[in-house]
Amino acid sequence: MRASDELKRTQSLGPHRLPDKRAVDSTHSLGFGLLPALQEAPRCHQPLVPVPGSLPCPGALVHPRQTCTHVGSLAPQYFKLSPSAQILLRRARLALLSSRAPHGSFKRVTDVQCGIPAKVIMIIQRVVLNSRPGKNGVPVAENFRMEAAPLPDKITDGQVQARTLYLSVDPYMRCRMNEDTGSDYLLPWQLSEVADGGGIGVVEESKHANFAKGDIVTSFNWPWQTKVILDGRLLQKLDPQLVDGHLSYFLGAAGITGLTSFLGIKEKGHVTQGANQTMVVSGAAGACGSLAGQIGRLEGCSRVVGICGTDEKCSILVSEMGFDAAINYKKGNVAEQLHELCPAGVDVYFDNVGGDISDAVINQMNQNSHIILCGQISQYNKDVPYPPPLPPAVEEIQKARNITRERFLVLNYMDKHEASILQLCQWIKEGKLKVKETVVKRLENIGGAFQSMMTGGNTGKQIVLISE
Repeated sequence: MRASDELKRTQSLGPHRLPDKRAVDSTHSLGFGLLPALQEAPRCHQPLVPVPGSLPCPGALVHPRQTCTHVGSLAPQYFKLSPSAQILLRRARLALLSSRAPHGSFKRVTDVQCGIPAKVIMIIQRVVLNSRPGKNGVPVAENFRMEAAPLPDKITDGQVQARTLYLSVDPYMRCRMNEDTGSDYLLPWQLSEVADGGGIGVVEESKHANFAKGDIVTSFNWPWQTKVILDGRLLQKLDPQLVDGHLSYFLGAAGITGLTSFLGIKEKGHVTQGANQTMVVSGAAGACGSLAGQIGRLEGCSRVVGICGTDEKCSILVSEMGFDAAINYKKGNVAEQLHELCPAGVDVYFDNVGGDISDAVINQMNQNSHIILCGQISQYNKDVPYPPPLPPAVEEIQKARNITRERFLVLNYMDKHEASILQLCQWIKEGKLKVKETVVKRLENIGGAFQSMMTGGNTGKQIVLISE
């Protein structure tokens, strides 16, 4: 309803005084989100019963610029009102309209009794899967939707309530957008349900013996919400000193991304100090690739060449991350450039992309060389098995040269995670492992961050900063 229509309806009720904006402000400072008209007028104390189609509770409207932590947007809650309460409601709404509150932006609390709050409900923001792109479709930001939702006011034994600090978006999440992920260890996201992934937060309340208020914690299944309540068994406590306070590193270089790069090279790369090996990294400016090239050098490779999608990224790889050379696959012939930059052939290939780029690299690989199959981002929008089969001619080369190409899953090496994280953190502190991040702020931008990451818009790890 427009403000003019609201005014006409309210004027017909009589010349009663309307609450002014100062009263709205002072009342809201109590943290109840109640309007002064409800405090000044007689109240019947009659319970308000939810009835679809009736008017919203009069105690449930607050000025959007005056909201406290206990008030936020909710799907409208409807109640049965007495005639006097209906009058109060109209007067309250007019007061808000007169204080320049945009129509439709009222925010609501629920469970009130004629203006007396019976229960405080905390409202948080969350991001849900809005639609599926289809197995052969390209994901877009609109596949996700941000909405408000209530957070339970109490936690139970074993639970932890935390405020979200950082969330991670990663290529593997593209599989979770399908009804069938094609994997036995990844569950699909459900439509209109909250998405989840790697996340970091600070504990605000705990009923778990291992965690206390103020602890920094992480989970691989952190909901995309501003605040969360999680089972303490799913959380891991973090030591900020390991990364000199750069908490987001625990989602990247000092987390699952760093582990994937480090253990992939250690377990599948067969890198040997002094063996004069050449490593090629595709997707080299991404989260894993930017680390893998550096780790390959630290582990003993004598030459490291990266493949990425812009001249700027090529420059960063060579000038900041210690790569010997870098190829922009969008310019020139990749096979010819590889032949020039890897005169002794390729011994180790850290494969993040698959497709034509990988076919060109495999053609240059030496006898008894190794492919570290980290990801196949070029194939994630296609309905193909993982790992995708090679073209017949390339597969023949792989077999003839005895090139290993095995699926690698970092979760299979849980017993090595702790020692590996300590090694990565030591390299970071010593400046031997450079960390690059692309940081996007605010939860509402996480869909766009995911879309950008899937098309190479990031350099290093893609991070979403939720709160500080």
